[in-house]
Amino acid sequence: MNESTDRRVVRTKAVIRDALTALIEEKGFEALTVKDITARANINRGTFYLHYRDKYDLLEQSEQELIEGMVAIIRTIRPFNLDELLAKDEPVPQIVELIEYMNGQADFLKTILGPKGDPAFHSLVRSMMSKYLFEKNIVPLIKKENALVPTEYLVAYISSAHLGIIQEWLAQGKKESPRELALIMTKLSMKGPLYAAGVFQAMKKATDGT
Repeated sequence: MNESTDRRVVRTKAVIRDALTALIEEKGFEALTVKDITARANINRGTFYLHYRDKYDLLEQSEQELIEGMVAIIRTIRPFNLDELLAKDEPVPQIVELIEYMNGQADFLKTILGPKGDPAFHSLVRSMMSKYLFEKNIVPLIKKENALVPTEYLVAYISSAHLGIIQEWLAQGKKESPRELALIMTKLSMKGPLYAAGVFQAMKKATDGT
């Protein structure tokens, strides 16, 4: 397959996914048909079936591609000085990159995480995190043997928290820039919700005042 063909395939699949996204928002996934998708995408059924078996395969591939894009960015995380970053009010660079990537997938991601989306997507993300963080160990900082709690609970907490933040960001119209949201996520992820809520600072002030 040459480069021009590759580009055509990418464009065609993007148009199909955009049609899927719009139709899920309008009528829900179960109610839509391949005919609906091809009509919205302005392609013939033969073109659709060149790439997908059915609407379920389309949804699965679209979600998998999204997750693989996230994994590719997570793979690049290397050791960093967290205290130095926070002292400068800087986010972890790869979290910025991750949010920028999600921003480029915003319509599809918002739909999948929304009330008419795919409830199984959360489980897919949890499985991805467990596989790549603890089985394939793609982030040198994270070791299963170092975990202070069972990894299944850790994965559930991290994935639910991060998806919840992204979902809220999308629902609020992406008011923060990717960098601003990445800084919020850095503080929550690396220091925890009590730190982000200012509890430790308040306790320190109270202690210093006594």
